[in-house]
Amino acid sequence: MSIPTTTPPPADDAFEGGPDAGGRALEDAAFETMRADAVLGGRAMSSGEFLAGLIANGELETAGRPEKLARDLWPDVDPVVVQEIWDRALAVGLHAGRRSSSPRMFRDEMARVSAKLSEAGFHAMAGLVGRSRRLVAPEGVSHPADGEAGHGH
Repeated sequence: MSIPTTTPPPADDAFEGGPDAGGRALEDAAFETMRADAVLGGRAMSSGEFLAGLIANGELETAGRPEKLARDLWPDVDPVVVQEIWDRALAVGLHAGRRSSSPRMFRDEMARVSAKLSEAGFHAMAGLVGRSRRLVAPEGVSHPADGEAGHGH
């Protein structure tokens, strides 16, 4: 696999492929970099999800019952506080799960949330939301087969 370069092509018209070929070559290299990033990032996420499932399996198997999970992880913390944290984490997880199952339906919400986080100075979080939105719900023309009918239908 070759590493893309950002070195500009020679400026003379004698450059192989004509005056626009250098720009196309840079665009092609940038696209290949983005494609490789997306593929490798997807593989990493898939592997992470697989490992997360094994960890969740192990947590329950070692705790015995779901309601014991939070207490099992933090036995020295006030059980009321642990339950509040557990409930909040569950709400966040369910919210994220709904968005992940139909991300295109939530593209406007994700854009709004990203902007709100950015305005509040939470730029890293805004970037994460924005990146997720662009990966799963890119801008562009929707197609009725994607479950998004256009023109008010």
